[in-house]
Amino acid sequence: MPAYFSLQGSVRKAPHSPSRDTTRQRIKFSDDRVCKSHLLNCCPHDVLSGTRMDLGECLKVHDLALRADYEIASKEQDFFFELDAMDHLQSFIADCDRRTEVAKKRLAETQEEISAEVAAKAERVHELNEEIGKLLAKVEQLGAEGNVEESQKVMDEVEKARAKKREAEEVYRNSMPASSFQQQKLRVCEVCSAYLGLHDNDRRLADHFGGKLHLGFIEIREKLEELKRVVAEKQEKRNQERLKRREEREREEREKLRRSRSHSKNPKRSRSREHRRHRSRSMSRERKRRTRSKSREKRHRHRSRSSSRSRSRSHQRSGHSSRDRSRERSRRRSSKERFREQDLASRDRDRNSRDRSPRDRDRKDKKRSYESANGRSEDRRSSEEREAGEI
Repeated sequence: MPAYFSLQGSVRKAPHSPSRDTTRQRIKFSDDRVCKSHLLNCCPHDVLSGTRMDLGECLKVHDLALRADYEIASKEQDFFFELDAMDHLQSFIADCDRRTEVAKKRLAETQEEISAEVAAKAERVHELNEEIGKLLAKVEQLGAEGNVEESQKVMDEVEKARAKKREAEEVYRNSMPASSFQQQKLRVCEVCSAYLGLHDNDRRLADHFGGKLHLGFIEIREKLEELKRVVAEKQEKRNQERLKRREEREREEREKLRRSRSHSKNPKRSRSREHRRHRSRSMSRERKRRTRSKSREKRHRHRSRSSSRSRSRSHQRSGHSSRDRSRERSRRRSSKERFREQDLASRDRDRNSRDRSPRDRDRKDKKRSYESANGRSEDRRSSEEREAGEI
């Protein structure tokens, strides 16, 4: 046996043991080891406990704290545990129905065969017995609740059913031999598979139909029908939601296909629309560019005006000093050139004086002196012209 089965058994036997707290901390109600039928309060192991068909402990975990957690969480989210519980109850009821069929076959083999007409009369007696038993069980329940008036009304119905039963038994007795009628004719209960006698008294019938076993099977079968209805409704709802999502996807796909077809059929219109969009974008960009350029031009003009004013002021201040400096530089340059030319001329005279005659030297000296005098006059004239031009 797995560990959690033995643990669950110890939890049921010792509710206040430390192992119960350990199990509660270790698993949640959504765990596969937890009995989903127990969470929905319809597990056959709980319903039929203490009866002739006690099934013992369930192989899965039963814990009332887990059931309380599930009831709180199920208000916000649908866990769809009804499907698991429905499968569990269907398996249990199917097994009970198989046992009922086996019991019927065994009775058919052991009891004397009777005609169909006699069998129908006997079935009528069994139906009235079942009705009387259910009414008596209801009377006891109403008496326990203190509802005396309703219980008295139900007792009146019991008396009517008893009168019908006596008539049905008389009809059944007249259709059979006396020896065969005295034999106990058994019948299998269709609800709980228990054996019922044709000649059972009212107390025996009330004990059976008001007993925990029969009422437990009724509760299980009714719960199964309710679960089938709930599961069918939820599955239908899920199918509708799935179908709705599928229709939405198909609608979106059709819309996309229609748009693509319209685009392919009217390329000129789409191109013109794109062209208009492009033109609007380009015009907006051009307007922004113009505004930016205008602002830059304004800033540039302002800067140029301020710079021109500052330059004109500085030029007026430094006009006279620049003229004096240029004159001094020109004078220095002309004096340096004259000294250089005189030095070169003196060197040439010395060189030529060594090679030529005294006459030639005199002639050459005269020429150089003349050229130098002309050069000085020209230099003086050019300097005077420059000074006049600067002034």
